[in-house]
Amino acid sequence: MQIGVDSARAVENKRIFVVDGDEIRRAVLQFMLHDENETHEFADVAHAYRKAEHWRPDAILLSMELVRAYGHALIGEIHERVPGVRIAVLCDSSADPETRSCLKNGAQSLLAKPLTIESVRRKVDLLLGRRSALAIPVQVVA
Repeated sequence: MQIGVDSARAVENKRIFVVDGDEIRRAVLQFMLHDENETHEFADVAHAYRKAEHWRPDAILLSMELVRAYGHALIGEIHERVPGVRIAVLCDSSADPETRSCLKNGAQSLLAKPLTIESVRRKVDLLLGRRSALAIPVQVVA
């Protein structure tokens, strides 16, 4: 099923890795992104590194839980092992100081809950350097 897919983006073939220990969140993000991106999901960083040797990702969505488990140096390690990749950290709140420190350690963006199709796609488009259309909500008054 394709929901609001830009056909030019669907053939552009940008590769996204979702690296998160939460199987449900990985599946949800993969579903949200797969129409416009080649999206792969991994439960841990080691599997993502192995896949990146042959299929280099353009962006990685990395869970804050894995950053906590491996330390903030994980972001720098990813940049060393996968040069040029853009990283967004999946988090509960972008206002959390621990989460904000990911930006100081090399992450390009934060992707905070709630995760909606629109917010995830917009954030990934910006992460990949794609122009994103300005969406202004319109309220219809009867």
